[in-house]
Amino acid sequence: MILESVARHRTAMTRVALSRPMATAAADGFLQPERTVFDYGCGRGDDIRHLRTLGYTVDGWDPMHRPEAERRPADVVNLGYVLNVIERPSERADTLRAAWDLSRELLVVSTRMTWDARGLIGRPIGDGLITRSGTFQKFYDQPELAAWIEDTVGVQPHAAAPGIFYLFRDEAAAQRFVASRVYTYRPRVRIDPQAHYEANAETLAPLMSFMREHARPPKPGELPETTAAAIQEALGSLGKAQRLIRQVTDDDYWAEVTVQRRAELLIYVALSRFGRRPKLSQLDRTLATDLRLLFGTYQEACLHADRLLLACGDQALLYVNARSSTIGKQTPSALYVHRSAMTEIPPVLQVYEGCARVLAGTVDHANIIKLSVSEPQISYLSYPTFDRDPHPTLRSSVTVNLRKLSVDWRDYSRSESPPLLHRKEEFLGAHDPKRPLYERLTRAEMRAGLYEHPERIGTLRGWRDTLDAAGVTLRGHRLLRG
Repeated sequence: MILESVARHRTAMTRVALSRPMATAAADGFLQPERTVFDYGCGRGDDIRHLRTLGYTVDGWDPMHRPEAERRPADVVNLGYVLNVIERPSERADTLRAAWDLSRELLVVSTRMTWDARGLIGRPIGDGLITRSGTFQKFYDQPELAAWIEDTVGVQPHAAAPGIFYLFRDEAAAQRFVASRVYTYRPRVRIDPQAHYEANAETLAPLMSFMREHARPPKPGELPETTAAAIQEALGSLGKAQRLIRQVTDDDYWAEVTVQRRAELLIYVALSRFGRRPKLSQLDRTLATDLRLLFGTYQEACLHADRLLLACGDQALLYVNARSSTIGKQTPSALYVHRSAMTEIPPVLQVYEGCARVLAGTVDHANIIKLSVSEPQISYLSYPTFDRDPHPTLRSSVTVNLRKLSVDWRDYSRSESPPLLHRKEEFLGAHDPKRPLYERLTRAEMRAGLYEHPERIGTLRGWRDTLDAAGVTLRGHRLLRG
């Protein structure tokens, strides 16, 4: 039987920065000055204060700390770490439904995860536990939370990050979010100097940006009215502006952009198969136009995407694609890739990783992605000092097992001898500007014999012992004798 004396008020934290779910929503572009925000179960109101300081229209309600506040509808509603402190399952479901009813565009739902319970001392009760401080905590697995949300409100949630989900009112907005997760940065464009273009470069910038992002010129109405009017006034028409842009850029560049956009759309359509793939009429106009112009029909795009998705279930095919990749560090059981180079690996491997992201969302601070070729598993590895440390150590990892549909987190920050990296250049893209620096260090370390016993150097302690035995030290990315 659930105790009546649960001290819910003790769970409210004092924050000096935005909470993780609100920071995630802000990073994903959902918090805008013109949108209203409501924090349902706001605790001591720290998110409200921080967002108001930033100029947002925000309010909140909490049964303990702000009971007098009105629970009012808003464009974005946050239900942050509330569900896990409610001991009665029926009240938990009522709370989710109440928050969903208030949201006009987006509901952000977050809870604590099963790994948060590691080392926590408490007494099991109901489907959670009572902590030493008398609070209740219910810990969720990622798939469990997603299934419970959908069963409770009848809306498919989209994973934003481990423990954080988005619920959209509009299916087109949901699909824009899914599609945004596979957008890649375009190669740098080379402009052939021409006086007419240079005189209007600032005015043309939004048009250039649209063409680079979508691999096509905009249809009427796809550019803001003020932008289109400024271009027409300066160049005479949008058509003339487009022709001028094509005159000062290479055809090969636009061919490369088209290949990139087609790949992005294929990966998006493949990932949209999770849950209920939308009809073309449910997509926003710009996304639907991209699909029709680059694939002929939506059906053709779905056919190609489903082939990619099917290939992800073939471990032998994944192995072949991983071994054929010219990007990434190869090991007998996996391919390791820096997140900046993910668009350079074979498309089937990008979909493979995307399947894990559908389940887990974006993993904060993870910069190395491990694609297993021995089992259906993706790991997101955090090396915070990758850029400045010649041999960065592992801080944490999130592992997504696609067979078990599980998401697990491990902390290495307290380890005396965490794993560390060598040959950093192998993780990067082919044209990454830092490759030459890392390659020079690797050659120096090979000449010094530091890689002769690879089984000894995979951890911090083993690496330090190897450096000491060789009589060398590191200063930045330089190897020094003595």
